[in-house]
This record gives sequence, structure tokens and C-alpha cells, in this order.
Amino acid sequence: MPRLIPLAAASLALGLLAAPAWAGSVTKSPAGAWQSTDGSARVQVSMCGDGTQFCAVLTGLGGEARTPRNLALLNSYVVQGARAADINAWEGTVHFNGQTAQGRITLVSANLIQVSGCELGMCKTFEFRRVGNRPETVASLGTQIPPRTVGLTLPE
Repeated sequence: MPRLIPLAAASLALGLLAAPAWAGSVTKSPAGAWQSTDGSARVQVSMCGDGTQFCAVLTGLGGEARTPRNLALLNSYVVQGARAADINAWEGTVHFNGQTAQGRITLVSANLIQVSGCELGMCKTFEFRRVGNRPETVASLGTQIPPRTVGLTLPE
């Protein structure tokens, strides 16, 4: 039993020394404007809730996704309140292709986000690239209708 005390103390000391290194790997901020790699959707990402949750509002549509039905969804949440699941990863409800599914959002790099979700055995992954060099806030987009939660239908 006496040998366990020094081992426990050494483990605690090592943990305390490693804490500053772990703190350096804290989640990068995905806040800012992002566009899907196919150019069909643009979203404004913010850290919401208690400041650790991931939210994304649909702010633009292009190409075949620019339909009257989808245009009615502008300024709506496509991800709202996803919770941190790991460093640079969040899990929560994702709305895509007219469906709502549990999804995972991963900040792969400072300029790439992957959003994936599955429902009834069908899985999709979307990639988004950062637009511009500096994060924007939803407020900087001008006067808009308050965001609401809805689904987004994109052509297959």
C-alpha cells in the first residue's frame, strides 16, 4: 500500500504538468462564414448557448439549391446547439436534404468543416470551406428575421 501513494502522487504531478499542454489543444473556433464545397449553401457559424455549442444559420444558396422552397429557409438554423463531443468536434441535430438527423460536425482544419449525419441507415457527409479571412458574426450580416429551425432540401 505505501508504494501506491508515491505512484499516485507521481501520476497527479504528471497530470498537472500535462494540463498546460492539454489546454493548448482547446477547441479552435469555427465561428465565421462557411460555404459548401459544391457552392450550393453558405452558413454563418457561431458558438452559441453557453459558448461551447455549435450553431449554423443558412445565409445563402446557389446553383440548383436556389429553389423557392429553399429560399424560404434562408436565415434558419441548420445546426442548433450541437454539444462538444471531442476537441474540435460537436454532435447534435443536423438538418439536411429535408431530413433531420443526429450528426457530427468536425473542424478538420482552420478552413475545413465536415458535417455528417445518418438517418434510417442513409448517411451523408458535407464539407464546408471558410469564406474570407476573418470570422464574422450573425449581427454583421445586417438586419434579418430571427433564425428559426427548419430542414434544408438540396438536390441529390
